[in-house]
Amino acid sequence: MTRPRSARHYRSNLRIERDNAALYEQLADIAGDKRLSHAYRRIADGERANALFWEERLRQMGADVPAARIGARVHVLSWFARRFGTEFVMPTVVRLEHADHLPTPVDRSGHRDHFLEPHAPATRSGRHRTQSGNTLRAAVLGANDGLVSNGSLVMGMVGAASGEHAILLAGFAGLVAGACSMALGEWLSVNSSREFYQAQIAARAERLAVAPEDGTYSLAGIYREKGMEPGTAEALAEQISERPRNALDTLVREDLGIDPDELGGSAYGAALSSFCLFALGAFFPVVPYLILKGQAAFVGSIASTMAGLVLIGMGTALFTGRSMLFSIARQLGITVAAAAITYAVGHALGTVLSS
Repeated sequence: MTRPRSARHYRSNLRIERDNAALYEQLADIAGDKRLSHAYRRIADGERANALFWEERLRQMGADVPAARIGARVHVLSWFARRFGTEFVMPTVVRLEHADHLPTPVDRSGHRDHFLEPHAPATRSGRHRTQSGNTLRAAVLGANDGLVSNGSLVMGMVGAASGEHAILLAGFAGLVAGACSMALGEWLSVNSSREFYQAQIAARAERLAVAPEDGTYSLAGIYREKGMEPGTAEALAEQISERPRNALDTLVREDLGIDPDELGGSAYGAALSSFCLFALGAFFPVVPYLILKGQAAFVGSIASTMAGLVLIGMGTALFTGRSMLFSIARQLGITVAAAAITYAVGHALGTVLSS
């Protein structure tokens, strides 16, 4: 019983390493920066070495080694990288690598350093990558919220035996209300985050103005924690502290984890994107009622909602590291449960109110 389970585990590891190697190789071809391209190729070489390790383990146990096949995630991430740049997909790639956490013979801990290495400063570049890459994740989650909530609302209206016009009106009301709520929430979130960061920066600036030696001491401690020798850390901290503005900028970035140039991004841009993405997802369950009638509209709404859920499940698989079939099935299961509850509640309320 142990042998088949081990072989299956090794094949899974082999598939992940092959996918990683193929992905980094494609990112190397896409990257415009030569040093970044070189870093990606070095990582790809390491992943290929890991793949060879698992191939050898399978041969040693007498198991078949599957033929190489590039997974769907590699194709999707490569597509996004070609159109939006490698920085756009790197947070997702890093998240997937941490999700895989394979016990491989090649050290994977330096991967993040490899693709931060060509850009300076590393903390700023890495933070920029995180924000740009999380845009894709936010898009999937925003559309998911709209689809699930409005799909459930439509099912609730159907359960209440409402007419087509009432369903259509409720669907568009839910779309607009939900999108406005999401946009306002995102606007408040970004502004609140910015205000918090600004307060943190102001407090640190005031402290530096009153006691600049505290800034030097804090910087030296940060660099010692990063592995520098105490003497080197103190010398670097003193050099940075010679210019108060540089000292404040470095402390804010290193100690507080804040990028003063961004502070959460544009609140209006975040609000607009949230509105559009929620509305996009919420439109799936409603659109059949614009062009169909009666039972056909109901069936079309279910089909349209399921199609949207499949797309969202595929997008979710990019961030969780799970298989696309699992992500799609989970997405469908959750949404069906939510829609069934609202349908039952709508049916009960419709029966009570009509009696």
